[in-house]
Amino acid sequence: MHKEGDEIHVTEEEATAAKGHQHLRYVLGISLFLIVVAMSIIWIIPALQT
Repeated sequence: MHKEGDEIHVTEEEATAAKGHQHLRYVLGISLFLIVVAMSIIWIIPALQT
């Protein structure tokens, strides 16, 4: 980070304050899939019993 007059310049890594975590995409994808399956089961089972 460096300052030029009133402007402060930071690198991309400093601006995000973190590195990219690829495994989070897998966690979010699997979670979304499981939620869709659970919601489908909750909807389908009562529909079959009527």
